[in-house]
Amino acid sequence: MVYNKQKKTHKSKINKFLVSISFIGSAGPIRFVVKEDETVSHVIEQLPLLGSDSSYFLLYCPYCAAEAFNPCGKIGSIGSRNLVLSKKSDISGRWKAWLNKSLGLMDPSH
Repeated sequence: MVYNKQKKTHKSKINKFLVSISFIGSAGPIRFVVKEDETVSHVIEQLPLLGSDSSYFLLYCPYCAAEAFNPCGKIGSIGSRNLVLSKKSDISGRWKAWLNKSLGLMDPSH
């Protein structure tokens, strides 16, 4: 009896997982699925309100927020699925003006 060996195609399986990103001062987190080999900056760029410039923001672990994650680091190597996003302090005026303009809010000082 002759047995045919079936070739198994081994595709490199990329794991995906759910992350929950809270914004400082927001009512609740945003949740979405990411690939574990994506960089931190790419995950920040996926957030719809922020646009494409991830250099204005920092991603932290809520339990040990002493240091921000490396933007070039892989999101899967962080070890946490609950994250906190904050803007860098040196661009806070620009961020607030952009957000107010985007949402159609008026500045009460004018």
